[in-house]
Amino acid sequence: MHHWFRSLVFAGLVWCGHPVMATPGTALDWSDLPDPSAQVFDDPYRELSPEQFDDVLFVVRIRGRLQQEVGSAEERQKWQLLLAETEDALVSDGIDVDWLLDQREVVTERRRKAGTSGNPQFDGRTITLAGFAIPAPSDPDGRPVAYLVPERGMCSHMPPPPPNQMIRVRLNGDWAPSYFHEPVRLTGTLTIDPSVHNMMVVDGLMPMNATFQLEAERVETLETEADRLEWKQRAADRIRAAGNRKTGGAQASK
Repeated sequence: MHHWFRSLVFAGLVWCGHPVMATPGTALDWSDLPDPSAQVFDDPYRELSPEQFDDVLFVVRIRGRLQQEVGSAEERQKWQLLLAETEDALVSDGIDVDWLLDQREVVTERRRKAGTSGNPQFDGRTITLAGFAIPAPSDPDGRPVAYLVPERGMCSHMPPPPPNQMIRVRLNGDWAPSYFHEPVRLTGTLTIDPSVHNMMVVDGLMPMNATFQLEAERVETLETEADRLEWKQRAADRIRAAGNRKTGGAQASK
């Protein structure tokens, strides 16, 4: 449980950018998109071992319990002893718990910037980038829209990427993805234009939080026969699962 909490709250979102000059049609990698200046920062939580991190969480939990009017006198005495032992162990490792806890908001903000800040070097440039396209509702002006992500499964059976690893794409009308995570290579004008749009995906309503927008000028589909077969199989599985839910599993027994 502690390890899950750690990964949820303090998982690093650090991507290393490369100072590459963008020329028209220059192929970029996803690691080029985050702002390099926001990627390097002090994060004292990253230096903790799993055991030390668990001890810090234990201190927070026991301190909170002792601040409440709960537990018998015997239980509270036991908690005090456990708290003192844990704090002493952390001090012996050179860890100042109070200072560390004071850094939580600072570290959270640094990590937020690392995951949301776009590389200004490519703002307004024409670039080419390969990824996986997710179909999205059209804009109010009727312009077709998609999202481009670096890995298949993101925003569906996997969590969404950091905002600076997601691109909202305004398509030119000649093509639109026919299924989730269709592999493509896009060329167009990239701008830093943060946006959040809620849309339905396979697992329900998802906030699509993107740092970038791309005005697509050229689309190259990278679909293989294996991709098509996989998509057909997944579609058949979803239809079969939906039918089983509606019939209470009756179809599965036939």
